[in-house]
Amino acid sequence: MSVLSALQINKTFITETVLEDVSFTVNKGDRIGVVGANGAGKSTLFKIITGEMAADEGSISTAKDLTVGYLKQREHFPDGNTVFETLMALGEEPAAKRGSLAGSTLAERFEELHGYSFDRAAKGILISLGFEQSAFDQQVEALSGGEKTRLALGAMLLREPDLMLLDEPTNHLDIPTLKWLEGYLAGYRGTLMIISHDRYFLDKCVSRIFEIENCHLKCYEGNYTRYKELKQLQYEIDLKHYEQQSQEIKHQEELIARYKGRGTEKLIKRAQSREKRLAHVERLEKPVMLSETLKINFSEKLASGNDVVFAEGLSFSYPGGRTLFKNVGLDIKKQDRICLVGSNGIGKTTLLKIILGQLRPDGGRIRLGQNVIPGYYDQEQRGLDPESTVLDELHRVYFKYDLTDLRKILGSFLFRGDDVFKKVKDLAGGEKARLSLLKLMMSGANLLIFDEPTNHLDIAAKEVFEDAVMKFPGTIIIVSHDRYLLQHVPTAILELTEDGIVRYPGKYDYYEEKRGSLERGKDGAEGDVRSEGEKAEKAGKPEVSGASGAATDTQLQGAEAFRARKAADAAARKAAKRLEQAEAAVQAAEDAVRTLESELCKPEIFSDPAKAAETAKALEDAKAALDDAYWNWMELQ
Repeated sequence: MSVLSALQINKTFITETVLEDVSFTVNKGDRIGVVGANGAGKSTLFKIITGEMAADEGSISTAKDLTVGYLKQREHFPDGNTVFETLMALGEEPAAKRGSLAGSTLAERFEELHGYSFDRAAKGILISLGFEQSAFDQQVEALSGGEKTRLALGAMLLREPDLMLLDEPTNHLDIPTLKWLEGYLAGYRGTLMIISHDRYFLDKCVSRIFEIENCHLKCYEGNYTRYKELKQLQYEIDLKHYEQQSQEIKHQEELIARYKGRGTEKLIKRAQSREKRLAHVERLEKPVMLSETLKINFSEKLASGNDVVFAEGLSFSYPGGRTLFKNVGLDIKKQDRICLVGSNGIGKTTLLKIILGQLRPDGGRIRLGQNVIPGYYDQEQRGLDPESTVLDELHRVYFKYDLTDLRKILGSFLFRGDDVFKKVKDLAGGEKARLSLLKLMMSGANLLIFDEPTNHLDIAAKEVFEDAVMKFPGTIIIVSHDRYLLQHVPTAILELTEDGIVRYPGKYDYYEEKRGSLERGKDGAEGDVRSEGEKAEKAGKPEVSGASGAATDTQLQGAEAFRARKAADAAARKAAKRLEQAEAAVQAAEDAVRTLESELCKPEIFSDPAKAAETAKALEDAKAALDDAYWNWMELQ
């Protein structure tokens, strides 16, 4: 049953079209991920759905009595209330609903609270979203931007609307909270539309993808991984069609030029006929993957020694406050790609600053190896001068470069035209992230240290960044909650705790499996985690998460993707075979025409009226057959 439908939505801001002829249907219970580049129009679409913004053309229809909840990227609350008072006011529902919470998704999520009262559910949500009990009475105006986002999310979950619109709900959430939210949404009975750049989250939570690209919306069935497979397959098919058409057009243009060059009346007519046919051919545009437009290439000016970072017994405490961590040891080698994880507030950024020499530890020692040149990406972009223009910000550091060359470099990072004259303070989060990455890329550092580098990047930019990191010949340390990145980039994951570092050789799936078994008491000390991982690597055995003997979600998705690729490959082979046959038929028809034209030029033919008439009729039939073969080929194209 449809709960929401859009028909030919159009939206333009001044001269820039954002949405064009956007139509779609959302059915009850759908879980839809909305993806696209920064600025593609995703948030605009949500605002049009909620009525916060009017479309220039088109219409939105909703089911009768549909309740809609909308989580924005930035929330503003009235001052003067506490966190708990704000949540209760935002999440307020009619008394009838508050009295019948038993059996609802909300109650199931918090059955451990031993009750179905509205305020208990509210407190459970706050705790699950990372709020300490002591923060319940804190004034809402004192919250950070991330805390306000989590509070707004809590109010949304408390209301349980029929249709939930979530705009970047995973921003500012650590991994435990992300996993809790995924579990909550898995049991949610309503309909979901989620704007997100968190690919792992999309894989877990959605079964359809709406992609907004070049102002248009296209629907794909499946989660994010399936969407990527289908999109890549379509790109390859479209590219093949474009190349085949371009090759044939070039061939026809060469024939036309040769016919005209001969100067005979017949060949000129043939050339004109071919020109008319070409004029009516709908030219295909070369398909482009958006990720191809951003160029990131990290390189090192000088190779470091094999020992890059060594530390033992590091500890750090706030002056007069609690201890963040103690007994931290590090032994990072050249070409290691280390991902550092840990709960919010544990001190990950502090540890990075200790490595960089920006902070001194309370205890322990740390040293960098020979020829180690560190470069730092700060998630807050504090290294950017807000009053500088984009061009000046780059020229201030790399003043030996010609301004023209710097503009070319900025163009490869999507700062084009007058964009280079924007002030840093006026840039969007994604633009500041790209500028910071560019400055780091040009530094030539051989130890790259990143603090949440993908927070403000869209999916295409994330994938380009990850590819560049994987190709970097130096050493990488990344603090990140991006589980897709954690699954693809690291050679090891280090978890920072109050009592030190736990090392997990491998990627996120292995980390999750071993961490879970540690929590259940099935494994022992840190050394066991390390050694078992090394044993698995040496034995060449894949490390599979999930229940023993049971197919995991990833395996099932992989099997489904394999079957889909196999069917698509078979269809592509059949299409290619038909196209080859059509091309061969065109070639044979052209050969037949050329042969008969040559026959007509022979004295024994043109001097014999009967033979000449017979050959001319055969030539006419051959030309008709050539036309049929040509148009059949064009239709297959």
